[in-house]
Amino acid sequence: MKVGFIGLGTMGGSMAFNTIQGGHELVVHDIRRESATRHLEAGATWADSPREVAEASDIVFTSLPGPTEVEAVFLGDDGILQGMSPGKVYFDLSTSTPNLIRRLHDIASGQGVQVLDAPVSGGPRGAANRNLAIWVGGDKDVFDRCKSALDAIGDKAYYVGPIGCGAVAKLVHNCAGYVIQAGLAEVFTMGVKAGVEPLALWQAVRRGAQGRRGTFEGLAEHLLPGKFDPPDFALRLARKDVDLAVSVGREYDVPMRLANLVLQEMTEAMNRGWGDRDSRVAMLLQEERAGVEVRVDEEVLEAALEAEKSAS
Repeated sequence: MKVGFIGLGTMGGSMAFNTIQGGHELVVHDIRRESATRHLEAGATWADSPREVAEASDIVFTSLPGPTEVEAVFLGDDGILQGMSPGKVYFDLSTSTPNLIRRLHDIASGQGVQVLDAPVSGGPRGAANRNLAIWVGGDKDVFDRCKSALDAIGDKAYYVGPIGCGAVAKLVHNCAGYVIQAGLAEVFTMGVKAGVEPLALWQAVRRGAQGRRGTFEGLAEHLLPGKFDPPDFALRLARKDVDLAVSVGREYDVPMRLANLVLQEMTEAMNRGWGDRDSRVAMLLQEERAGVEVRVDEEVLEAALEAEKSAS
């Protein structure tokens, strides 16, 4: 399969190189030709524009800084779309917006060209080692047909759903990670200022319930199936713990903005009469505000969890 790759930066350079390692012919382009040195030495072909990449390839991948660059490279003068013919496929590996990729999909479909979003997660090391999650949105048959090219780039190519779903999954993943990081920074500064040595604190919390569990396990146990009774740990007890932590923060003059927001959320849930339900029941408040339920049938969820265990 002849693969085109545009954007040979920190992530794109490694992903493109791995397509050669995977046995695919490679055509490359970047705003800096020197970025392609190792690819050309390994047998890749240089193209002078995104259009030329598309003309010479069955599948085109882009790995670009953001939505502005993706739109310009795909729709601009000498852009990808100008070189695409019916049956060709375009995957955007960038972290972009679902609305943009859906618009590009709609424009390209009129020319018989398939567009899919496929943002990745794993960082520069994962890109180099092919230890990457790839979240794909678009036509499932096209995903299946192009799986070998995706597998050359990452070890966990996963079909999420229709066009734009990969982009949404990536944004959920990244935003969740940074929110969690901010919360950890908050509570660890409180813990250290209250007198615990940093390494000892880190080692201690890793041995606790949260440290032993995957970040998203609680979702599968409670929110996704909508099960908050009987409680694993009652809301009233959890609220007490957060209240105590916030009190220690006040005592040591440590700002606890996120923790105070959580305390407010728990207090509102308590005022709903949910104190003896599972502590995660407070998540229902956000569902109300967002006007959506995050639910999965229990049998479907069990099957998915079993599949995850088998794959690991």
